Amino acid sequence: VSLEAGIFQIFRTEQFCSVPAAGRSMQLLLPTAETAPFPESHDPETCSPQAYLEYYIFPVLLPGLAELLHRAEEEKCFEKTRTKFIASDFLTEWLYNKNPKRKDEPFTELFSIPFVKDWLKDHPRPPIPLSYLLSEEEASIIIQSFWRGYRVRCDSEVQELRQWQKQLREEKNIAETVKEFWAKQEAR
Repeated sequence: VSLEAGIFQIFRTEQFCSVPAAGRSMQLLLPTAETAPFPESHDPETCSPQAYLEYYIFPVLLPGLAELLHRAEEEKCFEKTRTKFIASDFLTEWLYNKNPKRKDEPFTELFSIPFVKDWLKDHPRPPIPLSYLLSEEEASIIIQSFWRGYRVRCDSEVQELRQWQKQLREEKNIAETVKEFWAKQEAR
């Protein structure tokens, strides 16, 4: 028996391929319900690791992975090398909210999940780089404004003005003048 046939032998296709984008390739790997009998039930405490994976892990995890792929496609992760989308965060949030034990509870965001809060207390994340958070349009506006500012600062008249302001600051000691001004204001 090949590896694929052994792993997917007892799965029903409709269990985890209800997502419309599951294409012909997924259907070829997975047998239909008629060809693979689905046994009654397995005790999670006594069943084999393979049975535990097949009956308790994969039916929950595979729809989450399918949803993860759809979200990654929406976030254009397959087009760009750097994005703000973090797959493990999405999957954690999805699995937590789809947990049958939380059936009637409202949606919980990732950073509001109790075990995530506890983990982040001990292991804080570095800030997300601005390049991940900006859209291409926002980034292009920032780059263009920086370039325009640079070109203006290179102008000889602007350079002359900046030199004059620098000399004025050094000669007049503006910081001391400001301190004197506020001392007079407070004395009133």
